[in-house]
Amino acid sequence: MPIPHISPTANSALSSALEHAINSKTKPLGSLGMLETLARQIGLIQQSTQLALHQPAIIVFAADHGVVAEGISAYPQSVTWQMVENFLGNGAAINVFARQNDSTLYIVDAGVNHDFGPRDGLLDRKQGPGTRNFAKEPAMSREQCLAAMQAGMDLVASLGGNVLGFGEMGIGNTTAAAALMHKLTGTPVADCVGAGTGLSKEGVRHKQQVIEAAVAHHAAVDEPLDVLATFGGFEIAMMAGAMLKAAERRMILLIDGFIVSSALLVAARLQPAILDYCVFSHCSDENGHRQLLASLGARPLLHLDLRLGEGTGSALALPLLHAAVNFMREMATFASAQVSEKSTPD
Repeated sequence: MPIPHISPTANSALSSALEHAINSKTKPLGSLGMLETLARQIGLIQQSTQLALHQPAIIVFAADHGVVAEGISAYPQSVTWQMVENFLGNGAAINVFARQNDSTLYIVDAGVNHDFGPRDGLLDRKQGPGTRNFAKEPAMSREQCLAAMQAGMDLVASLGGNVLGFGEMGIGNTTAAAALMHKLTGTPVADCVGAGTGLSKEGVRHKQQVIEAAVAHHAAVDEPLDVLATFGGFEIAMMAGAMLKAAERRMILLIDGFIVSSALLVAARLQPAILDYCVFSHCSDENGHRQLLASLGARPLLHLDLRLGEGTGSALALPLLHAAVNFMREMATFASAQVSEKSTPD
């Protein structure tokens, strides 16, 4: 499977033109803060000073994890498929937030341990009935991992639009994400592990011990794709592939919380320029996410103490993307409004 090539967005001439356009608006320099940073980033992604958002969409990838057998979750594995049913019934938080922000929502069965049968609104990309228990053996073979990534690429290739948010559902996937973070950043496991769906302090310690033992068991695994195959999940691998294809297509990538960021971490190890295309929606309340964002050089837009997943942060950040685009498109300039510009230094 060829990894998509992603070009950096850096362009000095365009950067200057965007800076001039932003500074010409009727406001003090820099007074729109991170919205100005966001407008510059979108302009560089779109290679234009005429910014536009088309058909924003959010994809929620769902899959199960064999490591649940180690007792690392406060919820049983069956919650994964039950929550997929909730998505399909428009009853989850992501349904509410996607709907209120006019975003198309796609639900993908990447590898849930349940037979849904043909269902309206469910994209069947099932790679298997969940991964194997990485405490005992690799979660996926390298071939399965690559197949999941390719499925994510193919899915994105079939979509229109230029904004894509990422979300996930999978009992046990904070354990997989913590293991990926540890292996790819070197952060101590204790600093990667959190409560997930609501573990007690004892549960968190057990989760940490499971990951530490698994890492020792797979000590020779080092290369990013092998790390993903060993410790990841079908939904994480599929997201990594989807992200790479989306960036290749010069889409804006809206990154959700801890699990989505772990998929991006893998993608960034393969193609570092992908980070130019990423808008980090929020800093999750899940332990480890702040350090993971720091390792990616990310500055999140929101701090709302979220730790739900599902792409909820991606949906909640969409209005800020619209604000960044709309001030560039609709706000008057000093010249057009006949407003005097600053003439003396502070």
